[in-house]
Amino acid sequence: MVKRINELAIENIPNNTIKNYWLNLTTNEIGEPISIPVMVAKGKVDGPVLGLTAAVHGNELNGISVIQRLFKELDTETMKGTIIGVPIANIPSFIQNSRVFTDGIDINRIMPGNPNGNASDVYANRFLQKVIKKLDFLLDLHTASFGRVNSFYIRSDMNKPITNKFALLQDAEIIVHTPPSDGTLRGAAEEFGIPAITIEVGNPHSFQKKLIKSGIAGVHNVLSDLGIIPDEIQKSKNNTVVCKKSYWLYTDEGGLLTVHVDLREKVKKGDHIATLRDVFGAVIQKYYAPEEGIIVGKSVNPVNQSGGRIVHLGIVEQA
Repeated sequence: MVKRINELAIENIPNNTIKNYWLNLTTNEIGEPISIPVMVAKGKVDGPVLGLTAAVHGNELNGISVIQRLFKELDTETMKGTIIGVPIANIPSFIQNSRVFTDGIDINRIMPGNPNGNASDVYANRFLQKVIKKLDFLLDLHTASFGRVNSFYIRSDMNKPITNKFALLQDAEIIVHTPPSDGTLRGAAEEFGIPAITIEVGNPHSFQKKLIKSGIAGVHNVLSDLGIIPDEIQKSKNNTVVCKKSYWLYTDEGGLLTVHVDLREKVKKGDHIATLRDVFGAVIQKYYAPEEGIIVGKSVNPVNQSGGRIVHLGIVEQA
């Protein structure tokens, strides 16, 4: 039976072991604990502490499998350091198969939360206090949201040497330079002095074997670089595209949307990227690329209201 704990005391966990816990964060309406699964692999020799988090949004599943499969491959006998995996960070949202918390709030927009706030504030704050503050480094695993698909891409502050290196070690299709945003888990970790990157591993509501494998390979590279595991760093196979920024394009009217471009497709200014039609099939509007870039993500849900997403456009950093 998995042990239930109130605090994660890494120093009390024996070396050369892998332990699973249920960590109590908050309580529900009848006073029962709401707990998150925590996996701890502590090497034979002490060293840095790397954290892996997944399902901060409850419908983003690929990261769960990345963490589970990584832990099956670990040999603590040869490890120098500790790996903390949280395969499901947002249990209430996961149970509801939802992106947002039970009060309708996206907890990846309110980090580090508030110990005296509403339900999502308290949950976010306790997760930060009980887990994230224990780390030296953080890799936060995400996917696209409902109705959208993503390339395998990284959000990282590329001006910071350590997160620049972590991002490149992922061998992703695309890297988007993104200084830590207020309210995100990555941003909150950085405020605590914990270097962090966000790894976007594909699409929601599914396990994608190829992308999960790519995610594991990138994590292995970081662990090797930090000296936590003795593996060799895998050489890059992708011609990773680095973007200096990115942004979403939105519809200004509602209707049925068809996106004509594919993930990772490079577009030029003026390229026709999407068409919006009414329910009778008449064209309402055509959308064109406002500048040269690469498609990082896109909408796949044709049903679109005013302000609906079209494509996530990355602006490539010129050499």
